[in-house]
Amino acid sequence: MIVVGGGVIGLTAAWRLAQRDLSVALLERGEPGSGTSHVAAGMLAPIAEADLGEEPVLRLGLAAAAAYQSFVAELHQASGIDPGYTPCGALLVARDRDEAEALDRELRVRGRLGLPVARLRSQQARELEPALAPTLRLALDVPDDHAIDPRRLVAALAQALVHAGGRLCPGTEVAALSVEQGAVDGVTLSDGSRVNAPQVVVAAGPWSGELAGLPEHARVPVRPIKGQILRLHDPAGPGLLTRVLRMRPGYVVPRGDGRYVIGGTMEERGFDDTVTAGGVFEMLRDAIELVPGLSELVIDELSAGMRPGTPDNAPLIGAGALPGLQWAAGHYRNGILLAPVTAELIVASVLGCAPESAAPFAPARFAPSPAGVRA
Repeated sequence: MIVVGGGVIGLTAAWRLAQRDLSVALLERGEPGSGTSHVAAGMLAPIAEADLGEEPVLRLGLAAAAAYQSFVAELHQASGIDPGYTPCGALLVARDRDEAEALDRELRVRGRLGLPVARLRSQQARELEPALAPTLRLALDVPDDHAIDPRRLVAALAQALVHAGGRLCPGTEVAALSVEQGAVDGVTLSDGSRVNAPQVVVAAGPWSGELAGLPEHARVPVRPIKGQILRLHDPAGPGLLTRVLRMRPGYVVPRGDGRYVIGGTMEERGFDDTVTAGGVFEMLRDAIELVPGLSELVIDELSAGMRPGTPDNAPLIGAGALPGLQWAAGHYRNGILLAPVTAELIVASVLGCAPESAAPFAPARFAPSPAGVRA
């Protein structure tokens, strides 16, 4: 079988399929993890991201978070590469009265959902993270939200896939899905050659909806949502921050070794991956206002990537509208977190035994209505 897309989602799915002794080839137009996964901050944050309107995603995220440590341990053993998992916890912070009131509302939402979150006064938060500014008004402590380095995760997954017998094919661009007699039977590459396979898993991130070859009714509504991000390091080493810091509208993620990631904008600009002065200024302004010491860090990288969004902010996982077609796309803000559980659901779908828990993420929920309008 073929997996299209070599980001964290595609790599994890391919690895799990190869572990089932299935013949798997992962096709990636660039290097593995060179797209959205390369830019991702790597927050594993189902509780911080919780929303009353997205409870199926929350349940999936909590299940993924609960299993993530064992997933990382297995991956480390299978690949020999440390994936960069950090069980650091997170603080949601407020700078003024309006943000503090919003944070209290967030606390009530999480309380109704039964999620472990504690309200901290400014002094309590600064005892946990002394680098926080004295102007901090309020914080929520989320101990069960963690982080991982997506670039190290990609390297580990690529090695584990090869060790499990899968084929990793970088520099192999898929131009179209091949459809014969109403079923997907492989792909056509950009050089015109064909690769046949009885099953194709599309895990091409925000580009998943752009693949040629499918009839309109078999497509899925995935769109790119731009995010700009900065990577920095502290010449003095680690210790400025130990927890993920989440503020409106961005975040600061410590890697635990003196490196930090600051992000991330949310922009509806299509496939625009430019880095703008305004975006960088706003991210640094907000972060430095909360952690003044960040102003002394050295900027290593400015970049922008695209999150794969769907109309309901839930991923597309499982069988598509044509036989032989599987989707693993549309993970929006949660692709790194949901990769392990997505892979398990894809394996189950390929083997024809998808559980009921996969129903909220079935691609068929966006099937056209009889009038030709997407549901």
